[in-house]
Amino acid sequence: QLQLVESGGGLVQAGGSLRLSCAASGRTFSSYAMGWFRQAPGKERTVVAAIGWSGDSTSYADSVKGRFTISRDNIKNMVYLQMNSLKPEDTAVYYCAALVRSVYKYWGQGTQVTVSS
Repeated sequence: QLQLVESGGGLVQAGGSLRLSCAASGRTFSSYAMGWFRQAPGKERTVVAAIGWSGDSTSYADSVKGRFTISRDNIKNMVYLQMNSLKPEDTAVYYCAALVRSVYKYWGQGTQVTVSS
């Protein structure tokens, strides 16, 4: 089993920045590709960013390209999401997840991000 715990969410003004962290424990963290997802009330959960096991490969949803950066530290068993130029539409619960055989199997409990106008 892999346990994931998100942190770093909070309230920020539009145009501001937040850095989300996801701490992993239980299994070999560096073996997993990781993703950040978000879900707003009444909306489907959607992928925000993803990163390969080595950190060399990243991808982003069109809505966050140029503003968000995903990274990982396999020594510390951490994955991060740096969020800049935040917009009110970024308001959501943000989740980290681990990819297992093409499926995001392991999920954290989420951290709330609220962006005020």
